[in-house]
Amino acid sequence: MRQYSPDLTPPWKKSPPVPEVPADPGLVVEEPGTGFCGAVIRCEAGTVTLEDRFGKHRVFPLEPRGFLLEGRVVTLVRPTASAPVRPSRTASGSVAVPGARARVARAGRIYVEGRHDAELVERVWGDDLRVEGVVVEYLEGVDDLPAVVDAFSPGPDARLGVLVDHLVPGSKESRIAEAVTSEHALVLGHPYIDVWEAVKPSSVGIPSWPRVPRGQDWKTGVCRALGWPENTGAAWQHILSRVHSYKDLEPALLGRVEELIDFVTAPE
Repeated sequence: MRQYSPDLTPPWKKSPPVPEVPADPGLVVEEPGTGFCGAVIRCEAGTVTLEDRFGKHRVFPLEPRGFLLEGRVVTLVRPTASAPVRPSRTASGSVAVPGARARVARAGRIYVEGRHDAELVERVWGDDLRVEGVVVEYLEGVDDLPAVVDAFSPGPDARLGVLVDHLVPGSKESRIAEAVTSEHALVLGHPYIDVWEAVKPSSVGIPSWPRVPRGQDWKTGVCRALGWPENTGAAWQHILSRVHSYKDLEPALLGRVEELIDFVTAPE
């Protein structure tokens, strides 16, 4: 007698196998059905508990092909008792310090241009900044930047870093930045008209950021071009919700923020 496989699914209809990954504490994954992204804090029979960066917990079933790890579909499995605990990483890619308390704030500061910039920096570098004791504050534009820097009075024990939007040669922003001459202040910037553009289009689910005609409010123009409601606050919350780590940001922003953190935290 011929032996037949109990699985009668044609080979071309079978889903390709995906990796099985132990749900070790600290592993950061995303549940694609809800978009919830968090670190594993507990794995019990048939379920895994994730904690997001705001401390919210969600419990999900350990189903095949149920999670995304760095954008790839995986099957989470219960770890063996002897499995080593992998080091958790912050959203910026740094190795997390378990149980670390926020350091007392330094006298030094990082200023960013606008609330959205501040929220994005907090989203990706917040854990690192708390460990380093660096406070981020936002400016309402950079027109008065030289006066703001003078008022701060940066010094060897109170360095000031400033992140500016659209800092390109010949721009108004570049001329203002050049007027800051303190050796204890560092002004850096990214080339984007607005920090929205520093989020990779692929992370937001769009092919590219649209070009907005000069003279038109950039954020409103983006909403119109993408067919979004002309509510820039809601649009930004949607964009920010798609940022889970440094991998969702353009290198031109990543490098500048890391440089400012290094400058502010450098030994006196």
